[in-house]
Order: sequence, then structure tokens, then C-alpha cells
Amino acid sequence: MNSVNSSFKMKFSEIQPSQLYISKEKLANVKEKFNSKDFSTLEAIPIKKIGEEIFYTDGHTRAFAAYQAGFTEIPVIWEEEKLDWEVYKICIKWCKEQGIFSIADLKGRVVDQKDYEILWYKRCDDLHKEFSLKPIKINNKINF
Repeated sequence: MNSVNSSFKMKFSEIQPSQLYISKEKLANVKEKFNSKDFSTLEAIPIKKIGEEIFYTDGHTRAFAAYQAGFTEIPVIWEEEKLDWEVYKICIKWCKEQGIFSIADLKGRVVDQKDYEILWYKRCDDLHKEFSLKPIKINNKINF
């Protein structure tokens, strides 16, 4: 991995989503601020590599807006925060079970904010509650 955390470009097809849905309202807000003709208006999206898997840790909506604008690659940056990688592992498993392997696979999963809160936020909250009942192992050598 890159030891200096500067942004670089990656193809959408090389990055695994870790989110099942996109909020229609959030997407509209991103599109208002994003100039689809100027790549530099897109803030670098954080990614993480564990094993051979590279995945988004945030920025799914920005990535999806760029995809819809016709981009094939996006600016990314390595995630440096220590996040709960076990939870991300489960979210990635959910995505793969639903046939989501690229940001393009979220095109049929743009939902109203109220549905987003039920379908995604509640599911994540339930997962976090489940993990709060047992010890959480944070280990950057998780195998998928």
C-alpha cells in the first residue's frame, strides 16, 4: 500500500462497495455540488485493502454520481482511520450476496431517504448492536 496518503485514480470495477443502497436525496445533493465535466470537483473517496479486497469505506454516493456522469475511474485515497473492519467484512458479504461487486451494481438500489433509513441505517444499527454484545476484533489481516 501507499505509505504517503495522496490521492490517485482507480477504475470502478476494481473497488468493491460495502453499502447496499444509495439515498436518492443524498445523491441529488451530491450532484448539485459535483461538476460532471470537471473531475477535480470530486473529492477523493476513501478505500481500504484487506487481503486482496479493495473496498469503499465511505463515499458511495459520490462514486455513484461519478459513475452516472460517465466516469470510469475516480480519485481515491487510502483509509488511515482504524475502523471496525469486522463490520465492513459483513457489509461486503451482504453486498456480494446481493450481486453488488461494483458501484454500477447499485443502479437499481437508489431509494428515498425514508426507505434508505429503514433498509440501510437500521440494518447497520442492528449489526452494531449485535457486535456490541461480543468482543470486536480489529485486525488488518482479515481474509475474505
